[in-house]
Amino acid sequence: MKKRVIRKSDSKKINWNVLIVCLVVVYLVAFIGGIFTSQKTDTQWYQQIKPSITPPNWVFPVVWNILFFLIALSLYFSWIAIKKSDKKNRKRLIDVFSANFLLNLLWSFLYFAMQNPLYALYEIIILWFSIGLMIYITYKINKLSSYLLIPYFLWVGFAIILNYLTVF
Repeated sequence: MKKRVIRKSDSKKINWNVLIVCLVVVYLVAFIGGIFTSQKTDTQWYQQIKPSITPPNWVFPVVWNILFFLIALSLYFSWIAIKKSDKKNRKRLIDVFSANFLLNLLWSFLYFAMQNPLYALYEIIILWFSIGLMIYITYKINKLSSYLLIPYFLWVGFAIILNYLTVF
């Protein structure tokens, strides 16, 4: 019986199907969240409560597109690092990312659609902890995946400050 030789390049191949699914899922979340926010940032309501340290409106889509790309890469690298037979860790990964995506959408809904910064503040703190949990879980699977989430964690930390300033 001939033994299969595994070349170093075999482990470096991109699984395009998984990568595309990760990108589509993450950017679908971005699109839905954008529905809640895109028309609301120019409203009189938002302009009146917006803190003076808020970056210009054009900064947010740029930063969020970069963050969503990093989140998709984190999901991809974690997914491919888990063995197909390891259903427990795959489920855990799906659960933590799904919960985070729902929390991300909920914040946009509470803050912009409902115009309720107080509830959004409570919710964004939970969102921030969910990112910490994502970092913790992905670190056990693939360290690069966890590092890719640090900018997301930091940006949402800044968003907490902005949200707080709109309430108090």
